[in-house]
Amino acid sequence: MHKQLLIKKLLRYTRNLLIYFFVSTLLTVIIYRFMPVYITPLMVIRSVQQIFSGDKPTWKHTWVSFDKISPSLPMAVIASEDNRFAEHCGFDFVEIQKAMKENKTRKRKRGASTISQQTAKNVFLWPQSSWVRKGLEVYFTFLIETFWSKERIMEVYLNSIEMGNGIYGAQTAAINKFGTTAAKLTKGQCALIAATLPNPIRFNSTKPSPYILKRQKQILRLMNLVPKFPPKEKTTEKRSKKKKKR
Repeated sequence: MHKQLLIKKLLRYTRNLLIYFFVSTLLTVIIYRFMPVYITPLMVIRSVQQIFSGDKPTWKHTWVSFDKISPSLPMAVIASEDNRFAEHCGFDFVEIQKAMKENKTRKRKRGASTISQQTAKNVFLWPQSSWVRKGLEVYFTFLIETFWSKERIMEVYLNSIEMGNGIYGAQTAAINKFGTTAAKLTKGQCALIAATLPNPIRFNSTKPSPYILKRQKQILRLMNLVPKFPPKEKTTEKRSKKKKKR
């Protein structure tokens, strides 16, 4: 009898915990659809790591809206990180299949993480890879793809991604690395930023190595091949709606 009561309590507790998790995460995703993301788990983790290593915590971040970011930057990250970003549902199954096939013979495994998945990880989760984090990443990617537009995902991505030691987001990277604003970044500067994103702590867009300069050239070439983002028809539609409101 005592054991049955204990099992019932445990099941009730688990059920309540799951309900709380789903409701709280859903609400957070809906809130972040409209509200700027000023703080992410990665920012906190990096600051703690800096303290433990004896360094002064460096945390530079300024949120700017999508229209205050150079149109070349989303194009550069799409060209570099996720060619099919505008088309897929959060998961690029073409790249996943390619990665699975290549990883059978590769010593260093390559991933097929999309911009949507990276956004989910940056905003809601931690950087260390594990099956638990991967599972939660799938869950949060599904949520943001359901409740956010592609433009919103890109806006959050460009504002929250790590772009250097203690540097987060396009505006802060533009100011600290190129002495300009996110809106005034050149095509070349955007390609340099995108080239460093696989490892922004190791690679510096201000002092690019020959490898980064080679990557920059590749990205600049691909920027002319990938579809324009956001699509022209959507941009025109938004402008016409704004004019009607006025």
